[in-house]
Amino acid sequence: MKNITINIQPTTKPTIVKFEANIFLTKHESFEFQNIEEAGRSPLAQQLFHLPFVKKVYIAQNFVAIEKYNIVHWKDVQQEISEQIESFLNSGGTVVTPPKEEVKKIPVTVYAESTPNPTVMKFVSNKKLVLQSVEFKNIDEAKNAPLAKALFHFPFVKEVFIDENYLSIMKFDIAEWEEITQELREFMREYLEQGKDVLLDDSEQPSSTKNKEETPVKEIELDDISKEIVAILDEYIKPAVASDGGNILFESYDQDQKLVKVILQGACSGCPSSTITLKNGIETMLKDMLAGRVERVEAVNG
Repeated sequence: MKNITINIQPTTKPTIVKFEANIFLTKHESFEFQNIEEAGRSPLAQQLFHLPFVKKVYIAQNFVAIEKYNIVHWKDVQQEISEQIESFLNSGGTVVTPPKEEVKKIPVTVYAESTPNPTVMKFVSNKKLVLQSVEFKNIDEAKNAPLAKALFHFPFVKEVFIDENYLSIMKFDIAEWEEITQELREFMREYLEQGKDVLLDDSEQPSSTKNKEETPVKEIELDDISKEIVAILDEYIKPAVASDGGNILFESYDQDQKLVKVILQGACSGCPSSTITLKNGIETMLKDMLAGRVERVEAVNG
């Protein structure tokens, strides 16, 4: 039995609600079905069209969106639909069957961005790659990540960090970015266009990444101040470091020392400017917003 969960998300259109899964449902493709006949390739959409109020079904990457007729209110039916989709997916139901003819390449664009870390380049895709960040320090950790594993076969690739729609690569000093950026960009674009997997199984990521991402931020294990710190990091800090190809995770809070420890990933890990960012940016913000409760911020891997 799988452990797929569905999160209900309203949209700007009152007749449409999104049902987001914690896994990918399609490989970079999206589908729109107007009726049950059009949904011949999608057993999930066909099942949903048996509900008399379903007008249209959209399926894309990690969500199903449903447009309804006005004969019902979403508040009366959305929980039931969420449970129905969840049950369908957990029982191994097929979302969309592959076409009989040869699969066409999926149009994908990948562009490169420099980061504050001179050893790291950020490669941004127009497609979502993962649902949560993952970091690989070597090829052994990438055994369930085919894209990262393939990248480690380039002799100049040292570390790989993937988050949402971008991938940050840390290189060895044996090559300069101007010599290898185009080669990496084209490799990733072709890889994604062929519809190949980025990750095989979200549940089997390297423990060094999974534990840092999940265990420390489980709210049930955090005190009130730690929850405030996590909220501040998520709202104010993460978007900024993500734009530079990195990530920051909460590790711990020591109330006696008024010390916050964080984990730096991607371009932030080993970056010459990360100390300045910690002291002038993150530490200053936490000291201002949590006056008297935070005095220092340290990176456990910085």
